Amino acid sequence: MEQQTKSAFISALGLDIGRKRIGVAGCDGTGLIATGLTTILRRSFSQDIEQFQELVQQRQVQVLVVGLPYHLNGSLGSQAKQVQNYAQRLANALKLPLEYIDERLTSYQAEQLMISENISPSRNKSLIDRKAASLILQQWLDQRRTRG
Repeated sequence: MEQQTKSAFISALGLDIGRKRIGVAGCDGTGLIATGLTTILRRSFSQDIEQFQELVQQRQVQVLVVGLPYHLNGSLGSQAKQVQNYAQRLANALKLPLEYIDERLTSYQAEQLMISENISPSRNKSLIDRKAASLILQQWLDQRRTRG
């Protein structure tokens, strides 16, 4: 099997999928740093797809990385199953591979980061989603690097 070079280009989207909003993060081409890009307000699935298609095309996305909300005991609840269903439909519609990452506490970490930056979490819900998405993607990038 061919060894992947360290300079291989990677373009991934990290997603924090919620009932009302989806936080979206992207990475630099080297796969080192994840950054929050946008927050998509969920309307209809077809409208969501349109917004994602634009991002995928602009950023030449190769993979979707979705945070799965595990319970603290490690089990998957109904929210995680809803996220999986939506993520699978999205990946199929965009014809992209899909990977999951354990997102336990990422929204909490995002809120703590905002508090440390003197930003009110309650007034900036979409920023929390973006920050959580970047934490999800950063975790995936870090794991990918340590495996590579």
